[in-house]
Amino acid sequence: MWKRTSLAGLVISAFIASNTVVAQQKASGIFRLHPQNPHYFQYQNKPMIVVGSGEHYGAVINLDFDYARYLRATAADGMNTTRLFTGAYIEKPGVFGIQKNTLAPVEGRLVLPWRRSNEAGFALGGNKFDLNQWDPAYFERLKNFMTEARKAGIIVEINLFSAHYGDGWLNCAFHHKNNVNQTDSVHSQRVNTLENGNLLAHQERYVRKLVRELNGFDNFYFEIQNEPWADQTEMILKRNEYGPDNDWRSTLQVVSQRSNAWHRRVAGWIKDEESKLLNPHLISQDISNFHYPIADADPNISVFTFHYALPEAVAENYHLNRVIGFNETGFAGREDATYRRQAWRFLMAGGGLFNQLDYSYSVGAETGQDTAYKAPGGGSPALRAQFKILKTFFESLDFIPLKPDPAVVAVAPGARTQALSNGASEWVIYYEPMAVKPYELSLNLKKGTYQAAWTDVVTGQKLTTVPVSNGRLVVPEGANDKVVVIRAASAKR
Repeated sequence: MWKRTSLAGLVISAFIASNTVVAQQKASGIFRLHPQNPHYFQYQNKPMIVVGSGEHYGAVINLDFDYARYLRATAADGMNTTRLFTGAYIEKPGVFGIQKNTLAPVEGRLVLPWRRSNEAGFALGGNKFDLNQWDPAYFERLKNFMTEARKAGIIVEINLFSAHYGDGWLNCAFHHKNNVNQTDSVHSQRVNTLENGNLLAHQERYVRKLVRELNGFDNFYFEIQNEPWADQTEMILKRNEYGPDNDWRSTLQVVSQRSNAWHRRVAGWIKDEESKLLNPHLISQDISNFHYPIADADPNISVFTFHYALPEAVAENYHLNRVIGFNETGFAGREDATYRRQAWRFLMAGGGLFNQLDYSYSVGAETGQDTAYKAPGGGSPALRAQFKILKTFFESLDFIPLKPDPAVVAVAPGARTQALSNGASEWVIYYEPMAVKPYELSLNLKKGTYQAAWTDVVTGQKLTTVPVSNGRLVVPEGANDKVVVIRAASAKR
């Protein structure tokens, strides 16, 4: 018996040691900030720029959505990220003008982290939820989704909470009418603050549960809340003095201090729970629409995201030495060119993450081929092909040493430009024409010999390689936006 017990002990010890090594290896390849340049990511010990064009965030909660098919399709199109709402916020069919909304399942096809009770009365049909009981079916589906995402090389933004946009709060499980747990009746604007009564304890329990369930996966980061400024605006600045006063597209909303205090608390829950677990994960905070110079940045936050973002969002916050991301775009029509240009502008300004909200994905159209959708934004196979060109172009560069270089372009007649460089031997310039005829660029380069290789960003076609003569660079003909890589003659690839 003594020998059998010892042998069993040795086997168990060897098993634990083996799995510890595997786990440590997994942790070393986890999605994280790049150690040499924290404005970019590293995953599986390789540098990564994150580019996506994904469905409307309901892949797990919507039982009718074939997420495995979706993940394979978006990866085949060259994308490497998707956003995922985890259940604290859902939508009613038809809101925001979205005809086929994956975040709004039909009645009877919604699964959330909590079990249904035996009491009828959920706002969107069926029984109310019991916030003290987890639903194993949800967590099985969530983990299967994460497994399929990892197989496809997809980084998942795990979005824990969202603004409720007024009436949206009435449909959520935390609302006192939708559960059997006697949660406090609070206004939607107080839900994601520290002034939310006994909701806070339920929110903490939900966050810690998700942190534990997901800790073994290396292909995600947490985002605390989607669009907090929509419910918690402390100040509104005019963004467009010529736009209508009551249109959100004409204003820059600054999130309130009480919202920031709640965000810090949630980030603290994540950090505390992960301190007991093997793998640490990045945490993201959604800052504002358009741009905003972040004040009093939370040290627990590694990724700051913006919606409908402008390149200024990067320039204003580059000094924070963390990733600046553009993780939702839309509300700008259906033209592919609009979103392609947004992506190039932002990443060429020094951003590390871009994600398009792509309405060509829906239940029954998980491969993103539906271009007859009705929605407030865009998305198409052709647009994803253009995003793939962008991602492939960056991956062809040694982009980790690159930093924003607004001074390299001295004059750009009839065009807008964004530039990156390594400060010594390589410059990359995105050229966005605003005139029919292209004009020469005037560059601030030291005296020397340089070669410039132009690429059409719409087609991916190599256009021409020309010398830079006395700081003057000829721009190829054609109306498409372009990118040029300039290298000193002594620079090697």
